[in-house]
Amino acid sequence: MGLEILETDDSVKFTVRVIPRSSRTEIFGEHDGALKIKLRSPPVDGAANDELIRFLSKTFSVSRSDIEIISGQTTRTKRVSVSGITREQIDAILPVKI
Repeated sequence: MGLEILETDDSVKFTVRVIPRSSRTEIFGEHDGALKIKLRSPPVDGAANDELIRFLSKTFSVSRSDIEIISGQTTRTKRVSVSGITREQIDAILPVKI
């Protein structure tokens, strides 16, 4: 897998490339080290960011408070931090989704 994941003591960080206003919310693959995710919500008033956090929370089985968009709040390319999960857990979950 080409997803670039940085693991720290208490979280993992990776890049997400979102595609808002899609027909459904789903993981769409990986490109240039970033996880591509389609979102139904438009990028208006933080709706796409909220949906991204909800979707990642469900995908990785962590609470929404464990997920933070650390950069790219107003762009399609975002850096995300997920607490309470390891790189190995992400590697085990994502091949099923991609």
